[in-house]
Amino acid sequence: MNGMLISLDIVLLFSLATFAYDEYHGSEQTDSARNIWQRQTLMDGFFGLDETLADTGVELELSTTQIYQQNVRGGISTHRKAGRFSGSYDLELSADLEKLFNIQGARLYMLTEGSFSDGINRPSVNSFFGVNEDAGGDRSIDITELWYEQSWFEQTLRIRLGKIDLTGGFEHHGCPVAFDCSTYANDETAQFLNSALKNNPAIPFPDNGLAVAVYYSPADLWYVSAAVADAQADARETGFQTAFHGEDYFFYIFETGITPELNSVNGPLQGAYRAGLWYDPQPKERFSDSTTCRDDTGFYISFDQMLCRENDNSEDTQGLAAFGRYGWADSKVNELARFWSAGVQYQGLIPDRDDDVLALGFAQGIFSDDATSFTDDYESTLEIYYRAELSPWLALSPSAQYIANPGGDKSVGDAVVLGIRALMRF
Repeated sequence: MNGMLISLDIVLLFSLATFAYDEYHGSEQTDSARNIWQRQTLMDGFFGLDETLADTGVELELSTTQIYQQNVRGGISTHRKAGRFSGSYDLELSADLEKLFNIQGARLYMLTEGSFSDGINRPSVNSFFGVNEDAGGDRSIDITELWYEQSWFEQTLRIRLGKIDLTGGFEHHGCPVAFDCSTYANDETAQFLNSALKNNPAIPFPDNGLAVAVYYSPADLWYVSAAVADAQADARETGFQTAFHGEDYFFYIFETGITPELNSVNGPLQGAYRAGLWYDPQPKERFSDSTTCRDDTGFYISFDQMLCRENDNSEDTQGLAAFGRYGWADSKVNELARFWSAGVQYQGLIPDRDDDVLALGFAQGIFSDDATSFTDDYESTLEIYYRAELSPWLALSPSAQYIANPGGDKSVGDAVVLGIRALMRF
């Protein structure tokens, strides 16, 4: 009954929002009312401030993500209400230092984040991966990224220094790359909610912290990138305490890839193909005999590829696309020994809904045979979502997840999680 009620609630909320959108766009409303829905942001660029700042090279963005989720079957509880509502807000600032101070090829970026609720995973689902990557706990506001980037040779060489999210990535031919990025599965505020469909959990990425990342494109379609990061970082701290005091462990990662374009009757089909290696020097305990070893290593591969386009407009991204990931880690010291994921998305499937996205993704993690904390060999997750762009500043995304063997525990039933997400840009 609870599952039916939440399903009806989601459908009702989605229907009402779509109806309101259609009313504003289709009925005889005033120009000002229609303009609200046509704006790029709700406050129309902070009431014009964005345009003034843009002339000086400064860009400012404020957004919030609100999520409701409920476990309607299986897991460890379908009745606990803790974590059903969660939310986050992001304030981003980007400064072109060439415009501001005439420093050629220089850029500064800052991201501040706040959130509430840990989500329903621990109290209700017990998934190893996590069913809500956006749930960041109760935090007022933290500076989670603050870095300086310098580029040379028409941006073919770039160095980034500061407090960095390694999975934030560079861009090559318009594709997100370096490290473990994806065009279609890399953003919990607009794409998949399950953590396994945001990044590769077989890579032990440190939290956002002090790091240096280098990107170089020696040829038109080819890039290489490497980074060194504080392995003990905490995104809520500056990073100087963990990076330069005590044990001073640093995480290393290297990635290379190509971004080819396939030919089609409607124009080029952009793709990205990546391969990477990582090294973690931190001491880790062997599962077999509890002895300690260091110098853990692993590798990963990933791809995303547009498969067909609806029309020949190079700036129109409507069409079918696919993505995939694979990762390997040493099963002697890592709970997750192997991981893979794959999925598809279609933008503009419904006529006259050109910006809407329907996506389906599957992920599976294989646990180490030596780890004693699991009674099953794997956990799998299947997620489907539909992102409805009601306006440039408002998107609603109903989603459904099926989690098999949550936490690798045979005693926990397969879980079904339903939810809805609202993303609003101010």
